[in-house]
Amino acid sequence: MSTRPDVSLAQRKRQLVATELTEAALQLLALRGFDAVTVDEIATTAGVSKRTFFRYFASKEDVVVQFLADMGADMRAGLAARPPEERPSEALLHAVSVPLALCGDHAERALPVVRLILRTPALLARFLEHEARWREELTEELTERLGLDPGADLFPRLAAGMAVAAFDTVLHHWSADGATEDPTVLIGRAFALLAPALDRETG
Repeated sequence: MSTRPDVSLAQRKRQLVATELTEAALQLLALRGFDAVTVDEIATTAGVSKRTFFRYFASKEDVVVQFLADMGADMRAGLAARPPEERPSEALLHAVSVPLALCGDHAERALPVVRLILRTPALLARFLEHEARWREELTEELTERLGLDPGADLFPRLAAGMAVAAFDTVLHHWSADGATEDPTVLIGRAFALLAPALDRETG
């Protein structure tokens, strides 16, 4: 008899606990500030032990880092899924819009977390590390997509850098006090400015 259903059930249980821990941590951290919240409080809020917390995360910082990883996880896959004949500006816009659309759709939960990340030096440093990783992943995908020589052509890295810079700019603008625009609207405006340069290589 196959054991795959049991493995799947175990994975679902682990994912459920991880999700509960993440939700509890992000809510507490966003409400009270990064330094004011302890791992004990996160575990208690999630209804698990401190020991269970450390089975999933090395620190409370790692909970936020996972949130960041989830934000960027679909970028490369989104770019790879775009039609091969699509212009670079359109393909990249769709790729970086995925996490922004999720933020916009769940603004009441996502906005406090984004503000926490951008306004906490330790978390901002981790965010910048992830952005660097996203640039590399988009660079690799663009190089394959356009059939370019990664050692000789500047375009893939420049284009990926522009896309991630637009993403970063939109998050900062969207999370500013008093801002009201939807992040997907903002990223569309940003790419309208970038499109002439992004599409010059293929125009």
